[in-house]
Amino acid sequence: MPLSLEAQFNIVLYSILSGILAGILFDLYNIIRGSKIPKIILFIEDILFWILTAIIIFTFLLYTNYAFLGPYVYIFMILTLIIYLKLISPKVLKLELYIISKIGKFIRIILKNIIYPIKIIYYGISGKK
Repeated sequence: MPLSLEAQFNIVLYSILSGILAGILFDLYNIIRGSKIPKIILFIEDILFWILTAIIIFTFLLYTNYAFLGPYVYIFMILTLIIYLKLISPKVLKLELYIISKIGKFIRIILKNIIYPIKIIYYGISGKK
């Protein structure tokens, strides 16, 4: 029995969304990866990243369209990933870096405010100035 038009539309939509998800994960990986690492470690990291990405995408497709993996699902995922990496990725990368810097600043402020009273108590007990 052929799939209904709505089911086919959902499959294409979720294929496009999974391509965008893969692109966002790839941007995050590029931020985390670093540059001054030996090539063998980079190779292992790349393989582990793509295995993790495949698991995440498969799980996403499993929950959204019951993991219907026809040829056009792969075509739409790859096309969307290419378009994302060429057009949208630089803007998303800047946004991700901005969010990471703000989160890092927030964590540093919180940690300094937590550690400061501990330092006062420690210096009061130990008699150091």
